[in-house]
Amino acid sequence: MTTHAPQATQSVTLPASLDEAVAALAAMPAAVPVAGGTDLMAAVNRGLLRPAGLVGLGRINEIRGWQYQDGHALLGAGLTHARMGRPDFAALIPALAAAARAAGPPQIRNAGTLGGNIASAAPTGDALPVLAALEATLVIAGPEGARREIPVSHLLAGRDLLALAELIGYVRVPLLHAPQVFLKATGRTGPGRATASVAVVLDPARRGVRCAVGAIAPMPLRPLEAEGWIASLIDWDGERAALAPEALGAFGEYVAAACIPDPAPGADGTEAPPLSPAVLHLRRTVAALARRALGRALS
Repeated sequence: MTTHAPQATQSVTLPASLDEAVAALAAMPAAVPVAGGTDLMAAVNRGLLRPAGLVGLGRINEIRGWQYQDGHALLGAGLTHARMGRPDFAALIPALAAAARAAGPPQIRNAGTLGGNIASAAPTGDALPVLAALEATLVIAGPEGARREIPVSHLLAGRDLLALAELIGYVRVPLLHAPQVFLKATGRTGPGRATASVAVVLDPARRGVRCAVGAIAPMPLRPLEAEGWIASLIDWDGERAALAPEALGAFGEYVAAACIPDPAPGADGTEAPPLSPAVLHLRRTVAALARRALGRALS
């Protein structure tokens, strides 16, 4: 599986169902689940991880597709980025499809999965701000057929972690049937790791705007006050696109300042140090992404 692994894996289990995978993990707690392996094998090759065993999830067909359920899409954790980037999925959840298409080169998109993106919880994971903005929930599979649901934001924030022998089985996403946009900035041309990313989702039924900023913190950030402010300016019963350009710009600045605030003054009343040029550039990037994302969602 790799030419640079510091220690050979002792065993590989290939279950055919989600419950079989959970049982395999329960029987061998030191084993590590693996789907696409884009993050796992990179850690093995760098000597950061030496799994005693692997539980391969690639043969579990039940988590490789999606289905409709009570106004939601129930997405299998084994969905690849390449599959989510296709037009039929883009018609369902456009922002998540855009994030999947931006996840990296073809070999990464063909192997990497939605569940792996969530479980690895890398700050630069492209799907994470979209799921945060959509307020998605996770269906966690546990021993003896147990299932429980938690908000994806709770897992990413460490408020509710996976227990022993638990796996992410599905991601439940509300179908809003409204515009949603994902944009990212990278340090190079072409697909690459995000230096900042923004997801904006409109929710006309609740007359709300949801925004999440990724890559600039350990988990996606929700500028809730900025969301509420811009939602109050939108004509939900008329021409949503009539929002003034100045309001779009102010929204971008509001989001950026909320996610990258100015330093606080010293305890002794000394003046706060200025932001470094790199941080100022990042704040301008976030502001531009948020402004453009909202503008596209309203257009």
